[in-house]
Amino acid sequence: MLKVLIPTIMLFPTIWLSSPKWLWPLTTAHSLLIALISMSWLCWTSETGWSTSNLYMATDPLSTPLLVLTCWLLPLMILASQNHINPEPINRQRLYITLLVSLQTFLIMAFGATEIIMFYIMFEATLIPTLIIITRWGNQTERLNAGTYFLFYTLTGSLPLLVALLLLQYSTGTLSMLILQYSQPLTLHSWGHMFWWAGCLIAFLVKMPLYGVHLWLPKAHVEAPVAGSMVLAAVLLKLGGYGMMRMMVMLDPLSKELAYPFIILALWGIIMTGSICLRQTDLKSLIAYSSVSHMGLVAGGILIQTPWGFTGAIILMIAHGLVSSALFCLANTAYERTHSRTMILARGLQMIFPLTAAWWFIASLANLALPPLPNLMGELTIISTLFNWSPWTILLTGVGTLITAGYSLYLFLMSQRGPTPPHITGLPPFHTREHLLLALHLIPVILLVTKPELMWGWCF
Repeated sequence: MLKVLIPTIMLFPTIWLSSPKWLWPLTTAHSLLIALISMSWLCWTSETGWSTSNLYMATDPLSTPLLVLTCWLLPLMILASQNHINPEPINRQRLYITLLVSLQTFLIMAFGATEIIMFYIMFEATLIPTLIIITRWGNQTERLNAGTYFLFYTLTGSLPLLVALLLLQYSTGTLSMLILQYSQPLTLHSWGHMFWWAGCLIAFLVKMPLYGVHLWLPKAHVEAPVAGSMVLAAVLLKLGGYGMMRMMVMLDPLSKELAYPFIILALWGIIMTGSICLRQTDLKSLIAYSSVSHMGLVAGGILIQTPWGFTGAIILMIAHGLVSSALFCLANTAYERTHSRTMILARGLQMIFPLTAAWWFIASLANLALPPLPNLMGELTIISTLFNWSPWTILLTGVGTLITAGYSLYLFLMSQRGPTPPHITGLPPFHTREHLLLALHLIPVILLVTKPELMWGWCF
């Protein structure tokens, strides 16, 4: 753990002491080196599940893929931000990269924590850099409003979690994940226990987000700069799923009855947010709502609490993290050239940028879960789990899958195909940096097809 955490912390002096000319190349190279070192976590040797470096930090097959995804994303965020942060004063550039690195530090400590209270503190700490990135570097005047939504939704959800964790500490005497899995199961039967159960999960369901408490997400995504959108879609939403997986182990007897409304909301949310996507005109808003739809499937898979459900959830989280991050990068590259996110104003881009249209095509197909990509593997395992739990769910998940295919193709056709309007024929060409950025997103998705056991957790 420290072999990644210490180099990440050493990025701070690198950012503030390097010369302005070398700031971006140095930080990109340093963070890419950290990402490559983090790959060593994937060489799994432990038979027991946890591989600990000390009492407070450890990795297991559930947290490892999410840790590697977190490290992999930092160089990509720095690459993506280079163009629109470069004109700013040098100290603001340094501050921006510092916020991205501090976000990675908090996320590594959140995913690697064995104490639930440490996980909670890091879960909350990620709010601060994300909030500053959204409110300081956001695109529109609505960014303060978006930051307020983001802050208060998350805080309102997570205060009951803190109380629930303190009660758990009081009743079991420990909050260590290593010990809790072997402790006596809790006897939960009263109304107070039901509130405790809800308190444990609502913070994570708001973070995922579950349909109904998702209103902060489209606002935050649309207003955030590209790196903010990338880290929100790829990693911060996954904190919710990861926390749910860790907490569900302890909530067992009550989950059988109390999970029903949440599963129904998650499945209904797949159809509702998919339908909203079909009539979006804003490029980033469409991609943000598609994230809510995919996370609804993940929430359903986790709440059912079967090995297949957990496996499908973690596969879909990793695949969705890379693909939606790639889509946000593509949306940003189009926005930097046309200065508009309205799809109807920038159509026919395939004629001007044929290679970028190929990236759009691959990302859209991955978003609609084309075989044999890991997105399909995750969706199929979750859908079969839900079908096994109740055959009626196939209606909701089937319609949801059809709508997903519909809006993914709509996204591609609307932005790339059709006659090219005369006002966009003189756009500047794409840079090698942008093609490299998209290759580093989509090649791992394709490579994961060949070795999916890296990300399906401990369940098989």
